Formats: sequence, C-alpha cells, structure tokens
Amino acid sequence: MTRDLDPLTVPQAIRARRSIRHYLPDPVPDRLLTELLDLAMEAPSSWNVQARFVVVVSDDEGRAALTRATGGQPHPQEAPLTLVFVAGSQTWREDLSDVYERALRDGAWNERFVSGFSQATQDFQRDLEQRGLLREYAVKDAVIAATYAMLAATSMGLATSPMNGWDEQQVKRVIGVEDRDDLHIAMLVPVGMPAETRAHPGRRPRSRQAFTGRFGHERHERHEGHKVHEPHNTHDAHDAGGIR
Repeated sequence: MTRDLDPLTVPQAIRARRSIRHYLPDPVPDRLLTELLDLAMEAPSSWNVQARFVVVVSDDEGRAALTRATGGQPHPQEAPLTLVFVAGSQTWREDLSDVYERALRDGAWNERFVSGFSQATQDFQRDLEQRGLLREYAVKDAVIAATYAMLAATSMGLATSPMNGWDEQQVKRVIGVEDRDDLHIAMLVPVGMPAETRAHPGRRPRSRQAFTGRFGHERHERHEGHKVHEPHNTHDAHDAGGIR
C-alpha cells in the first residue's frame, strides 16, 4: 500500500529500504511515478551539468529484454517498471544556457558567478577528458540520482532493487541508444509493490567502516555542544567547484 498521505521521513526510508526481487503486477500510479522522477532529478549534480537521465521501461517486451540483459534476474520482468539511469559523458559540451538562466532567475547565482562558473566547468571537464575520466564522473552523478529515487520510492511505500550487473549493449538497445557512445548505463532500478518481505541482513559495526582523519583510525564520538553556523549564499566564482 502506497503512503500517499504519510510518507516516511528520510531516516525512516533509509532504514526501511530493502532490495526486493519479487513484485506484484500492480501498476505504479502515474502521479507517484511523476513525483518519483522529479525527486530523483533533485539529486546533486557535479557543476550542475545534470549529465544523468532516466528512462522508464514499463512495456512487456522491454521488461523481458531487461531480464535477459541482466542474466535472467526476475525483478525487471516482475516489477511493473524499471528505471534505467543513464550517464552522459559528453553532456558538458552541450548548450547549458538554460541551466544558468534558471539559476539566475531563481536568485541562486548572479552574472559574475555564472561567467566564472561556466568557464571553470569547461576547464574541469577537459581535464577529466585528458585523464580518461569523463565516463566515470558522469556515472557517479547518475548513481546519486538512482539513490534518491530508491529512497523516494521507499518513502511512498514502493519497493526497489538497485542492479549493477548487466550486458550494457543489450540494455542500451532496449532504451534505443545502442549507437550512442556518449551514453552509458549507470544503474537499473525496478520499482513496484513488493511480493515478498525481506529482513535486514545487517551491516558491520560503525567502528569497522567509519574512521577519523585517516583510513583505519578509530572514530571517537563527541558529545559536547556544537556551534551553529548561519548559512550564507555565496556567488564567488572561486567557489565554483563541487557538486550542486
């Protein structure tokens, strides 16, 4: 049952999410799917290039083809739809004026910031190109969006399962981009109502996974009060880097 009126909080969704392999055939309501896609696209994006896309595969033929592309895994075919997250390694070369105009219109950036930011974006991407990292960088953005989608789906009462094992060319053929060398498959996420309940398999203790300063250094909890810093909005072009 979807949670239209009482969605889970972010911490609740994180703790409730499980990877579900078997799904009921019930369709995902269009309004929930639209909200899910909108929330996924709110994910941070490096340099706000937004080089990540999502294709909704819900027809019988496409879902069956995704099951074949994933080595016979049942969930793409059982779930009423699968979100295919796609990374664009050349998106940075496109006209990004709409991105900058939106930021200017919303007051997030000013003209001076946009001028420095747009040039810094191109310089950064060219450096990635020289180091052969454009694909990797774009895939990271797409995976962040996929994670947002999974948590949003969980908050709505929907089940998901992240899939990162597939024949990429087969998946690209399903979504019609088999001839696009600039587009790469980042993740598949089946979405629907669960036909099974899965218990939490557990995670290693924090002491094994989280460190302070250097890898392997024990992390000591601090219990004293923390100073609260007021947020500020900066338009400094020197602060252009990072994920937006």
